[in-house]
Amino acid sequence: MSRMPEDVIEVKNLDITFKLATGNVHAIRGVDFHLMKNEVLALVGESGCGKSISVKTIMGILPENAVINSGEILYHGKDGTVDLLSKKFSWRQKNINGSKISMIFQDPMTSLNPTMTIGAQLITAIRSHEEVSKKEAYARSIELLREVGITEPERTMGQYPHQLSGGMRQRIVIAIALSCNPEVLICDEPTTALDVTIQNRILELIQKIREIRGISVIFITHNLGVVAKIADYVGVMYAGKIIEYGTVFDIFYDPRHPYTWGLLSAIPEISDEKGELYSIPGTPPNLAHEIVGDAFAPRNPYALAIDFKAEPPLYKLSPTHYVASWLADERAPKVEMPKELKARIERMKQEGVDYVGEK
Repeated sequence: MSRMPEDVIEVKNLDITFKLATGNVHAIRGVDFHLMKNEVLALVGESGCGKSISVKTIMGILPENAVINSGEILYHGKDGTVDLLSKKFSWRQKNINGSKISMIFQDPMTSLNPTMTIGAQLITAIRSHEEVSKKEAYARSIELLREVGITEPERTMGQYPHQLSGGMRQRIVIAIALSCNPEVLICDEPTTALDVTIQNRILELIQKIREIRGISVIFITHNLGVVAKIADYVGVMYAGKIIEYGTVFDIFYDPRHPYTWGLLSAIPEISDEKGELYSIPGTPPNLAHEIVGDAFAPRNPYALAIDFKAEPPLYKLSPTHYVASWLADERAPKVEMPKELKARIERMKQEGVDYVGEK
């Protein structure tokens, strides 16, 4: 994938192995993606596909047994370009993490200190990156709490995390992440632990913040419904690689990889009278073993003989759409997506037209 002039982050050929007592796990196998300014990039895929590891590498928070075999993570900031992988963690903590790139995790209780009040945590976050007085940091904290939808900010400043609901705690974590005006916000499944109603409110909040502040967002999720609601671009991951990449319209309306077909087919439909749920057959590969060919081949009903021998390159289908599948090769036989999925996509397109018409 070629660099766009408005890129803020470029991840190039990222390759990571985890050393375990039982052997090595090749968790990330050459990941490439880029995040553009004021855009939302969603990384989707099954658990264990490498979504969270990829973004944690950007933050420099991998465990000690992680070995980065190769790659670059270029941050194109206001002060120039820097390869984050070339910098020590202490440098990143001082110059990047929090002030330029912030991250929100799935469980807010793992991000908040249970022994400190909300106010103390917000003030500490602000003053750790900026030389401001406690009074100014307090005033900024109140503004941040209002921005994320806390109705009684002064009262909340004196409360502890356990006194708040899950939705309020996640709002606090978002406020802390925004406290030093970062250019990039990384959200690692921030709504998974919340109920559907609160989940929707948090998504709307992230969208609102993105529009007002003009920040770029990387959103990690396994929920394609969330992707459709929030993303501009989508990277579909499988077995430590991005196997399809494109705009949200490319992925939902013109998917090309059989794995993406399976993910879209597995989305429940309210209108489905049969009440049947599709599941992709088989299980993901064990990354502790060497993968020969296409990692998805054993689960792929459309697999070609070459899929079991050689890994497919990333084919460029359009200026925005890429797919790593031998089916995209001009020499491959013509294979259409399943009829049921094609019909579902047509219904999604019509629903989109109806929605716009109502608006």
